[in-house]
Amino acid sequence: MTLSTPSTPTSTADSAYAAQPLDEAAYDRRRLRQWLAGEARAAGVARRDVLRLAGAAGLAATVPALGGGLPGAHAGTAPGAAPGTAPGGTQGIAPRIAPGIVKPLPDDVFTVRGTNAETRFEALAATGRLTPASHFFVRNHTTTPRIDAGTWRLTVWGDGLTGGAHEFTLADLKRLPSASRTAFVECAGNGRGLFTTQQGQQASGTAWTLGAVGQAHWRGVRLADVLRRAGLARHAVDVMPRGLDDGYVTADGTDLGRVRRPLPLAKALDDVLLAYEMNGEPLPPDHGHPVRVVVPSWIGVASVKWVGDIEVSATPLYSPWNTDFYRLFGPGHPPQGSAPLTRQTLKSAFELPWHARFEAGTRHRLTGRSWSGGGAVDHVEISTDNGGTWRRARLHDAPRRGSWVRWSADWHPRTPGPGVLLARTTDTTGRTQPATTAFNTQGYLFDAVVRHPVTVE
Repeated sequence: MTLSTPSTPTSTADSAYAAQPLDEAAYDRRRLRQWLAGEARAAGVARRDVLRLAGAAGLAATVPALGGGLPGAHAGTAPGAAPGTAPGGTQGIAPRIAPGIVKPLPDDVFTVRGTNAETRFEALAATGRLTPASHFFVRNHTTTPRIDAGTWRLTVWGDGLTGGAHEFTLADLKRLPSASRTAFVECAGNGRGLFTTQQGQQASGTAWTLGAVGQAHWRGVRLADVLRRAGLARHAVDVMPRGLDDGYVTADGTDLGRVRRPLPLAKALDDVLLAYEMNGEPLPPDHGHPVRVVVPSWIGVASVKWVGDIEVSATPLYSPWNTDFYRLFGPGHPPQGSAPLTRQTLKSAFELPWHARFEAGTRHRLTGRSWSGGGAVDHVEISTDNGGTWRRARLHDAPRRGSWVRWSADWHPRTPGPGVLLARTTDTTGRTQPATTAFNTQGYLFDAVVRHPVTVE
């Protein structure tokens, strides 16, 4: 996908109205260079914490002298708030009934991983194209906040607006033209555990298998409509939504504030939603109630839950969620890390438990799902002989960009013993899942063909 994005960071042409297209990867490479050169503002992060993040990520040698801090660092403060906090502090948040995740997490549906809950992929076999909220994975940096929709407010603010801050209630959003789309949301670390089990490489972070993904029909308003209603200026370059969950504190005690991640303005004006419904119902607490951001095809952290404010900036923005986190580090990657991650990669998964058992001499129906952040799924192939031969699976959904497809294939195993099932996807960009994924230390974007162990009896 191409974006109408800037060529000069603070010029009039540096806006969504510029005619020169630029792809997302090029945009983010430039933002990375700007941050390393001290030209981008790390909003809401103290200088000492930026340096600590840089050192932890191996960036210390590449970050230039910052002097008194990043240029304009003080400008990242929301109106009436301390650095790193949303406007109005914790407005709209009621006392929590219980910490952690709110919805039930039955063992046959979820694997609990710290503050997160991974969907067991075999549990999706009984669901349709959309993932019910009861089965949708949960990725929390802290705990699910309980927010009163009646008192919730969204504040749009920043020097990328023509006037002052603009406030929206949920009723205000619902008076704007509604928009909807079916899209998957997937954690960038989905498949991280497979770096270890398949490739013998240890990555840091939650050891997801393949269940940190879900697809829903989202309904809300276009972020573009909200930005324009708030008075979007032609010199705006970045948009940064921020959640209302608790601030994230690292293992060494650094408080990074609430989850927030910049978007290029052109992406924000393209297909991004401020969603207030999921599968025809109000958003459940664990999935962003009352309003969340949905950024189709991008890594899940961009789809900020429980959004409380959106900064619109006339200067490039960075946050810990695209300086230290959500970039690729390690062998084969630049010393300063890759550009911040944007689009998801492609994957396939069988709707089977690990080490599933099959009766020999009987015909079985294998089912699964495939998806890609780069384009629509073109076709899916499976192998039941350890990759010796491949055959196409039957697709059960019309392939669409940003959505997964369900598929099936028959299998008639004859010889008892251990076996491996393989599935691989090719998308409409021509990309096919590789045999292995290039390693990165934080375990992002695993896209290799997964070796699914089974036993024939």
